[in-house]
Amino acid sequence: MGDWMRRIRDAGLALALALALPALSVAQSPAASEATPAVAASPESAPAPVRAPSSAPLALVLPLDSSTYGRAADAVKAGFTAAADAATAKYTLIAHRDGDVEAAFDRAKEGGARVIVGPLLRDDLKAIAGAGGDLPWTIALNQLDDGTALPERMYTLTLASESEARQLARRARYDGVRVVAVVGSDAPFQKRFAAAFVSEWILLGGAPPVTFRFDRAPEMLSLLRREFGKAAPDAVLLAVEAQDAALAKPYLGQVIAYTSSQVNDRQPREALRDLDDVRFVEIPWLADPSAAAFARIARREYSNAALDRLYALGVDAFRVAQAFADGAPEKLEFDGATGHLTLDRSHQFVREAVLLQFRAGQIVPAEVR
Repeated sequence: MGDWMRRIRDAGLALALALALPALSVAQSPAASEATPAVAASPESAPAPVRAPSSAPLALVLPLDSSTYGRAADAVKAGFTAAADAATAKYTLIAHRDGDVEAAFDRAKEGGARVIVGPLLRDDLKAIAGAGGDLPWTIALNQLDDGTALPERMYTLTLASESEARQLARRARYDGVRVVAVVGSDAPFQKRFAAAFVSEWILLGGAPPVTFRFDRAPEMLSLLRREFGKAAPDAVLLAVEAQDAALAKPYLGQVIAYTSSQVNDRQPREALRDLDDVRFVEIPWLADPSAAAFARIARREYSNAALDRLYALGVDAFRVAQAFADGAPEKLEFDGATGHLTLDRSHQFVREAVLLQFRAGQIVPAEVR
């Protein structure tokens, strides 16, 4: 049981990092540090800025020297490097510590970068967006959460949970759902996930969902069963942690359930049957690892799916950076490792992932209703 709980804890923390980037502690992959382009070290020992030997210089700026976020950054770097190697392209890698992102961006600009990929962390993005000054084309790997407008030359490519929630809301409408319920926890990540779903659902013409607060206490689960049965919704959004989705689903009857990709973070076998007919979206890199589109890109084995998603984010970030080498494209749309990506007018990449479901303890493509 101790090992099972550790796996659940690691998966939950890692997915939260992939989408909201709080703390993570996972073993670093040694291979991710091999055969990389020139690296700018931390400020005390940094050499003169290095210009990437390319006609369209790219710079990747990541918190690799952060004790908290370094391993997550390493997964992004490994994916970016794999895609660059497949394209026989070079770039400059600039590592920075916590709170040092502005100096790292300055080094990238001084080195002649025409495209910068980064920052990875939300607070670092706020710092760069609020600093003013000229930027080269910049592909941020997180998003601002307060509605602040992005600088003119900044675009965002993210793994944000909100994009999953909006896709699930659209799928629920497509499935013919009329009345939907939300079972959610008080965790900030889950609140953002639920809010994005509800917002999209109402925008599509759906009625405001009935909501239930999730509580693991047995008496509260029994109450949830009674009250949920009275509401009789056609479907439910589970805005809860992965292990709680498996706990809650049996109390909700034979109703269609939707939840985040967190549910796919290597659930223990004993939980899989409790998740029958639960639907979620997953990135193509994990949903279809043998796809021909990824055949030339090296893979890494990580201890949890969240780091796999960050690796895939690095793969797509390289492709986007290449597209910006000669300036911002008027239109950019492609099938990537993290989903079908479309650049919209707000400088954000809209991401559509693959819809999957649990059936008899297995993960299969979601059936069309």
